[in-house]
Amino acid sequence: MRDAEAYEQRVQAIQLANQPILDGFENWLRQSGLSEQTIRDHVDNIRFFSRYLLLYAYSLRRLDEATEGAVYDFLEDWFPRKALWASVTSMKVYLASFKKFFKWMGVTGLVPPETVEDVLSTLKDDRNFFLRKVAEEFPYGGARTWLDEKPVPPQSEKSD
Repeated sequence: MRDAEAYEQRVQAIQLANQPILDGFENWLRQSGLSEQTIRDHVDNIRFFSRYLLLYAYSLRRLDEATEGAVYDFLEDWFPRKALWASVTSMKVYLASFKKFFKWMGVTGLVPPETVEDVLSTLKDDRNFFLRKVAEEFPYGGARTWLDEKPVPPQSEKSD
């Protein structure tokens, strides 16, 4: 039983450590003049990612310990398969959320510049790949089709 208690204590400590990070990100977004809905979307997206880091990635990591690999794994695999609202449209919002979040973490010194550079490079270089992955989860439409979505371009012969 001690292992379970230690695990729960670690989870709670990480959740407590993540809250000021989320609050700081929210305040920074608010200062940038974004709408309340956009701010809420970005913060909720990063909060969802924090739960992935904590409970599903077997990492027990805080947000300021997130790596490019964790962001990639979340966007490439976990989010398209597990989030009921995953769609091309929602993936685009997640890409924007990660871009804003890691830029902010870099500016505030929460993560090293190399981490910011790696994440931003992945978001840019693998954007179409991530969009295709989420589109492939429901190739015939279904519950996740949004009326405003445009088709994702097919993969070229070149590898991503």
